[in-house]
Amino acid sequence: MTKSVRLRIRGRVQAVGFRAWAIFEAEASGLRGWVRNRRDGSVEALLIGAEEGVAAMIDACSKGPPAARVTAVEIGEAEDDGSAGFTPRPTL
Repeated sequence: MTKSVRLRIRGRVQAVGFRAWAIFEAEASGLRGWVRNRRDGSVEALLIGAEEGVAAMIDACSKGPPAARVTAVEIGEAEDDGSAGFTPRPTL
């Protein structure tokens, strides 16, 4: 079964390699979707894939890469937007 969720990750998550790390982790989990910085200092991601892969990525995002300091991960349901692969998107 395919699951789609949108995450908003808050804390010290920009300028720490979070997007590159997220792309690597998502691809390793077989996920599709995207990741981008937000002007408010958070990172947003759309995760699409098998439930266990999505759950593993949510858990990974609660920690982030070594230089990150995640304070919150907000999780919301999302629609599959047809993304091919897992890619970076421009800041919004």
